[in-house]
Amino acid sequence: MIKRIAWAGLMLLSAHASADTPASFMARYAQEAGVAVTALSPARGEALYRGEHPGKNGAMQSCASCHTANPKQAGQTRVGKRIEPLAPSVNPQRFTDAAKVEKWFRRNCTDVLARECSAQEKGDFIAWLNQIK
Repeated sequence: MIKRIAWAGLMLLSAHASADTPASFMARYAQEAGVAVTALSPARGEALYRGEHPGKNGAMQSCASCHTANPKQAGQTRVGKRIEPLAPSVNPQRFTDAAKVEKWFRRNCTDVLARECSAQEKGDFIAWLNQIK
């Protein structure tokens, strides 16, 4: 019994120690998309971010509408709440929690694109943000 509890504690610690990173998300999304990580395109990620799309309410919008044209800067929601910068170079907490990443991709892609993002799009998006210094 003691061994099982100790083993469970060790597994919990090791899971916590191996926090997600932008690179691990890129690898995961590339695998889900069936492509090599090197096939992820920062240019496509930037185009997705900057491109205007008819959102779920029909109005044209982009990711930059709330997150600003410069992902190194803080953005603001439609109701005025601060959004921390997207670029991991200035916000090291970005892309370190799988539950948060999936929650925000699902919510934001649905709002801006009126659909969920594909694994390829998510990988491209993170590849672009990850190369911003």
